Amino acid sequence: MSEGATNLPRSRWLLVHAGAVFAFLYLPIAVLILYSFNGQGVGGFPPRNLTLDWYRILFADEPIWDAVLNSLQVAFAAMVIALALGVPAALALDRAQFPGKALFRRLVLLPLILPGIITGLSLLMLFNVTGTKLSLMTIVLGHGTALISVATTEVFAGLQKLDRRQEEASLDLGATYWQTFWRITVPNLKLSIIGAALLIFTLSMDEIAVSFFLIGRDNTLPLEIWGRLRRGITPEINAVSTIIFVFSLVTIVFWYRLRVRSEGGADVGMELLETSEGSAK
Repeated sequence: MSEGATNLPRSRWLLVHAGAVFAFLYLPIAVLILYSFNGQGVGGFPPRNLTLDWYRILFADEPIWDAVLNSLQVAFAAMVIALALGVPAALALDRAQFPGKALFRRLVLLPLILPGIITGLSLLMLFNVTGTKLSLMTIVLGHGTALISVATTEVFAGLQKLDRRQEEASLDLGATYWQTFWRITVPNLKLSIIGAALLIFTLSMDEIAVSFFLIGRDNTLPLEIWGRLRRGITPEINAVSTIIFVFSLVTIVFWYRLRVRSEGGADVGMELLETSEGSAK
């Protein structure tokens, strides 16, 4: 029996296995999207009398859109905080040498390991001790604290791939360290920073554990959905979930296209750098 004939059943098995995994992951999402158009609500199979009525009801639901606005504000603010603290932390881990660096690296990554319930409870105790009133601001601080590690790891990974010769060439040509940082380092880290920002924004939008402990009078979207689910699943919940899925899908496609374009630009830059080095020699 030839080697090709032996590998054929194995290839078919791998194909079936891959199909089963993708079905397990995405079939529930497909059902959710389908039922958001079901005229009979969440009951009845197969769905029939497809309609957009649930989306019309959703767009007229003021409380859920207030929660969406709150979540967007929290996610954007948490993204700014996490990047403002995470980028310098990544630079320190990659470029600086100081006592306790190994411990600092582990402490920065600790929020990724800790369950959200621990982070939320500890921050709640801190705010109670300081007399801070729970509000959207406390949620922002909670999300920003929990997601600093995401920004740090993403940017640190980008720094590991960065070609230091470009920075050295900039310094040799008379640029200062700050000029080199803003004109060479930051543009080369653009993909990592944008990827970290999108990931932080997405994680903040669907964060429940930390938000549950730090929520005040204003709900975020995940907590609004969770509160409504306690009364049962409604087609309106399916509709808003479908919108969130589409938004996430668009974000992923945007990041992927940006990555492909940036990697192409990086290849051209490397070719130019190698050409200039060859000419100098």
